[in-house]
Amino acid sequence: MSKRAGVFLALIVCFGAHSAASAQTPATSTLRVTVTDPSGAVIVGAQVQVTDPSGAVQTRPTGAQGDAIFEALASGRYTIAAESPGFERGELRDVRVRGRETRRELRLAIQRVTEDLVVGRDPREARTDPRGDSFATVLTPEQIAALPEDPDEMEDALRELAGPGAVMRVNGFRGGRLPPKSQIQSIRFRRNIYAADTHEAGFIMVDISTKPGATSWRSTLDVGFRNDALNARNAMAPRKGDEAQQRLGVSLDGPLKKNRTSLAFNTDGTTSYDSSTIVAATPEGEISDVFRRPLDRVNFGARLEHSLTSSHTLRGEYQRGTTEQRNLGVGNYDLRTRAYSRDQDDHVFRLAESGSVGAKGFNELRFQALTRFTGSDPFTTSTTIQVLNAFTEGSAQIVGGRDTTAFELADNFDYSTGRHAMRAGFLLEAARYRSDEVRNPWGTFTFSSLEAYEAGRPATFSQRVGDPLVEFNQIRFGWYVQDDIRARKDLTVSVGLRHEVQSHLDDWKNFAPRGGILWSPFRDGKTTFRAGGGIFHDWYEAGVYEQTLRVDGVQQQDLVISDPSYPDPFAGTSPSAIPPGRIQDAADLQMPTILQTSIGVERRVATGGQLNVSYMNIRGWDILRGINLNAPIDGVRPDPRLGNVTEIQSTARSRTDLFTVNFNYNRMAGPRMFAALNYTLARVRNESDGALSLPMDNANPHGDWGPGPNDVRHRLTGIFNVPIWKRLRLGSTFRVASAPPYNITTGFDDNGDTVLNDRPAGIGRNSARADGVMDVTARLSWTFGFGQRAQTEGGPQVQIVRITGDNIHAGGPVMGVAGTERVRFELYAAFQNFLNRTNLVGFSGVMTSPFFGEATSAMPGRRIELGVRIAL
Repeated sequence: MSKRAGVFLALIVCFGAHSAASAQTPATSTLRVTVTDPSGAVIVGAQVQVTDPSGAVQTRPTGAQGDAIFEALASGRYTIAAESPGFERGELRDVRVRGRETRRELRLAIQRVTEDLVVGRDPREARTDPRGDSFATVLTPEQIAALPEDPDEMEDALRELAGPGAVMRVNGFRGGRLPPKSQIQSIRFRRNIYAADTHEAGFIMVDISTKPGATSWRSTLDVGFRNDALNARNAMAPRKGDEAQQRLGVSLDGPLKKNRTSLAFNTDGTTSYDSSTIVAATPEGEISDVFRRPLDRVNFGARLEHSLTSSHTLRGEYQRGTTEQRNLGVGNYDLRTRAYSRDQDDHVFRLAESGSVGAKGFNELRFQALTRFTGSDPFTTSTTIQVLNAFTEGSAQIVGGRDTTAFELADNFDYSTGRHAMRAGFLLEAARYRSDEVRNPWGTFTFSSLEAYEAGRPATFSQRVGDPLVEFNQIRFGWYVQDDIRARKDLTVSVGLRHEVQSHLDDWKNFAPRGGILWSPFRDGKTTFRAGGGIFHDWYEAGVYEQTLRVDGVQQQDLVISDPSYPDPFAGTSPSAIPPGRIQDAADLQMPTILQTSIGVERRVATGGQLNVSYMNIRGWDILRGINLNAPIDGVRPDPRLGNVTEIQSTARSRTDLFTVNFNYNRMAGPRMFAALNYTLARVRNESDGALSLPMDNANPHGDWGPGPNDVRHRLTGIFNVPIWKRLRLGSTFRVASAPPYNITTGFDDNGDTVLNDRPAGIGRNSARADGVMDVTARLSWTFGFGQRAQTEGGPQVQIVRITGDNIHAGGPVMGVAGTERVRFELYAAFQNFLNRTNLVGFSGVMTSPFFGEATSAMPGRRIELGVRIAL
């Protein structure tokens, strides 16, 4: 028998065996159930039950494409039911299942009024789920609509609402730009900060999820403009400055293949210019002026989602952004000659794959690549003259650029069994940096006062000389394990461990245990207690390490001359006599360590109301700061051949106490009204303003213990949205904050170390207080439309997402008020600083300044933007 005949005979035998087996095995089918909302958009995380003729029940959650898959079903007739928070229960009876695959779509109606959005689950279990929305604030679509239209301004507003230390993520990714509001599904302020998958210590995570593809194409056009004709004058400006902005944004999203592949696209451009105020004093008199600062920005984004299998989804995203800024560096004491330009070009690529692993597992793999170029170019290249807090003229002293190529790879695996919901994963970050940015290449004269300037007696002359080019890599890695244990129906205990290491440090013992307790003792589940604590570590940032490579005393040096000649600092002094300085890191440098503990209680106080009260204590040690190893002792440097030797050490401390009250109200019945208020009482103490910041007394660096720059005692932020009349609505965000601290210095180099940060005797660091601020934004909108959508496209929508750990996966759409018109228009007027309140900033703490104790700048006055949004 030939070889070919043998293969052919083997195939016949295999086929016959398969046919015989098929004849002996009952035929089975696969049932695919797609759950959608009234608009036809899929719902992720819905619970689907299939009941066979014998009464046996199987339950599956819907995946990223809204599908629940039931395999190996015997042919017959089944009952299908689905439930999801915010929707009425849906049911299909007498569904015939046969053949290889049967497909059914189950559309759920909107639930009219509900106080508890957890269906078919003990409320105590829901409130003690660390991966749910307990101790979280979820912005409604109307509240999202009240945020600024520009994504960058929206990000600033969200950070103000979240408070200090907030970390922002979009679909689990950090960095990049926020999507347009039309593509945002939900915004959650989450407080589950002791999960081991979290690197950052802080108070709040701001998680933003985008909308998944729908069953029909949607498009939005945003147009907005403002100019100085509608604006109020800045309180520090002698006249109304030139200000204008034109903004255009387009978004488009929909299915390339229904229930399989979807595409989301957005692009926006902004051309604007604002005015910076100049308040300075020269020997000729005081200067009060305004200076135009142009900005041009173009952004593009595209996101593709594809269902690889019935339970796995692949998401790819690309972002491109270019920003051109002109006349930076001018304002306050800096005169027009200090102007410089800056260009930035960003490329971001993201890839994420997520899906079920067996019946109890879920895995998400994320990859991100980012390239960024930033370049600066000064208006002049002259020597700079700085008279402390009086005026500064000459070059901006910055030229060159920085190239960054960064990669991030992360994986999170969830597995549930019995009482345990376990999670494990890792984060790998790698980056390549190339920089030839030069600071102070033409030298700077610093004068203590106007009198010293008129007398020609500068305190110091400083200049950085040498080759600025540096190239280096940095790698950071962390892994973790976590277990959320359901001890009782009303009690969940979470334990976790994280470990992190990075290049450029020999420190590897960075283990970070975490733990927390959630307890809902009452049967109605309306009261929940939470307590937790954990260790966190901070990275040794690339920008700081870059300075140790650049200013190493060989490649580049910092030349500093005390009491130099003027205008020629080298007159009477040979260059060799000028001592060079350098920056270095300590041999035993460690990652900063933070211990964070908190306790809180949450109470549902009324229908739609939720009150949250918590206290948090944060203690830090091994915090990075600079120490001058060659500071003069009794007027003599330990090494007279050198100038200042700044060593970065991990020896500083910090402490933060936060008491927070948060209240949310969401009225579903009748005219919808939403409000969220957050009050924080804070006390922040530390002894360093940064890794390169030097203490006043190097022999006693702990003497700098005092209020941190962000020691703002009282903060009240809020957001609300209320109906006014028919389709006219008012949305607003506001911020009220007490005064931040600032430092008082003498203006002289009293200790001879050439650093003019000396304080008067008996005066502590950051001992003075500026003024408080109050900023109210308002957005008045009117919606209308025409035409009638098909039934599969209209209707309100509800936020539905799948939450694993602190990551939010794309889910269903968001509840809206758009109505059923095929074409919808929204006209709006947005007001920044609606009350036109004068918010003074830039207080001078230099005692020799003519502005000592006074503010020299103010936040912008009222600005009005008019715009239209068209949705198809």
